Amino acid sequence: MLHNLKARQQQTGGFSFQNSHRNAVLESSLSDGYKAPSTRKTGTTIAGMVYKEGVVLGADTRATDDMVVADKNCVKIHCIAPQIYCCGAGVAADAVIVKQMIASNVELHMLNTGRQPLVAMVTQQLKQMLFRYRGHIGASFILGGVDTSGIHLFSIYPHGSYDKLPFVSMGSGAAAAISVFEDRFKPNMELGEAKQLVRDAITAGIFCDLGSGSNVDLCVINKAGVEYLRGYDKPTTKGKREGQYRYKPGTTAVLSKTMTHLPLEVVDQSVQVMSTE
Repeated sequence: MLHNLKARQQQTGGFSFQNSHRNAVLESSLSDGYKAPSTRKTGTTIAGMVYKEGVVLGADTRATDDMVVADKNCVKIHCIAPQIYCCGAGVAADAVIVKQMIASNVELHMLNTGRQPLVAMVTQQLKQMLFRYRGHIGASFILGGVDTSGIHLFSIYPHGSYDKLPFVSMGSGAAAAISVFEDRFKPNMELGEAKQLVRDAITAGIFCDLGSGSNVDLCVINKAGVEYLRGYDKPTTKGKREGQYRYKPGTTAVLSKTMTHLPLEVVDQSVQVMSTE
C-alpha cells in the first residue's frame, strides 16, 4: 500500500518517461537488419488568416519524397463545400483521401438536410476521423470558411486535436510563416493587405524550409463566393544570367611558382605476358 502511494506521488505533474526504458529494450531485442520505425519528415508550408470579410488560405506547391522533389506544382488547397476549403500538410495521399471522404460526407449531409454545412460541423467530422486512427493518418489541415454563423478558421492536427485561431500556419515551414503573422497581423484587415500578408508568410516558408518551394497558391473565401488564385506568385523564378563567366587562360596572374621534385626508387619490377591462345 505504501509503495503504491509513493508511485502515485511520483507521477503527479510533468511528463512521464517510464516507457523510455521499455522502448530501449524493444529496440535491442530486434534481430539484426531491423530497426524501430522512425517518423518521416514531410515538407509543406500552409497558412490561413481571418480578414475583414472572410478568410484567406495559402499554400506552397512543392511535393517532396525524402530529399527528392516529386512535384513542383501540386495542389494543396482543396474544396470541401461551396464556401469551405482546407489546406493539407503531411503525407499527400493521406491528405487527399481524407479530404475526399469528408467532402463526400458533407455532400450527403447537404442532400439529406437541404442546408449548407457549417464550418464547425466539418471540423467535427474531420477531427473525429483523425482521432479514430490515433495519428496513423499523417495529415494536418487548416480549415477555413464562411457560413451562417460567421467567419471561421481552424487548425486540425493528425491526432485529432484542433484550435480556432485568427491566423495559423502548419507544415515544416510553419515557424517561418507564423513569424510573419505575429509581426504584421491586425484584426479586420482589408482584402489586399490580407492577401499580401498570407503571400509573404508562405514565401517565408519557401525560402526558410527545403521541403517547401515553387509557387504560392491563395484561396479567398467570403460571403460573395470563393476566389481560387492558382499560381498567385512565383517567388523562386530563375533569374537571368547577365554576364559571361568564361575566362581565357592566363587571365588570373600567377604570383609565385614552386616545384618540388620527389625522388622515386624502383623496388620491384615484373613483367607478365598475356596469353593470346
